[in-house]
Formats: sequence, C-alpha cells, structure tokens
Amino acid sequence: MEVPMLVLTRRSGESIAIGHDIKVTILGISGKQVKIGIAAPERILVYREEIYRRIQSENIKASMSLKEDLQELARIIKAKKRKDNGEKS
Repeated sequence: MEVPMLVLTRRSGESIAIGHDIKVTILGISGKQVKIGIAAPERILVYREEIYRRIQSENIKASMSLKEDLQELARIIKAKKRKDNGEKS
C-alpha cells in the first residue's frame, strides 16, 4: 500500500525537519548518489529500507517458530497431566 509522498528539493547542506526531533540533512551529491545524515533521538530506530524489511521478515519467522514451540509445549503439558491422572495417552 503506497501512501502519499511529500517531494522536496534540497541542495547539499540543506535539511528537512520531521516533527520536533528528527532532522535529515543532505551532506553531499555525487552523480546518482545522495549522502544524507539523520539526526534523531536514540529511541527512534533508523534503518535502510532493505535492512528494515529483512528484520521484519526475521521477526515473522521467529514469531511463527515461537507459536509452534508453544503448541508443542502445550501438547507435552497435556500429555503429562493425563499421565499424572492415570489416563492413557
């Protein structure tokens, strides 16, 4: 889902502000590459998009694994309860 995008033109050394505490500064331009600096509080996580997507993917995999582990643990606990109550599994 794409959201509307604000498009700005900035020169090297110029900045944009995001809210009260995030500042993005154009540090340099060389050919097709733009070097930017981002000043943000430590509580704000800043990632390159490809790294962010990889983190999201790994988090999804980990949560699926956790769900499977919890289901296996529940199965073991139920089996132990049946055994402790003298039931056959």
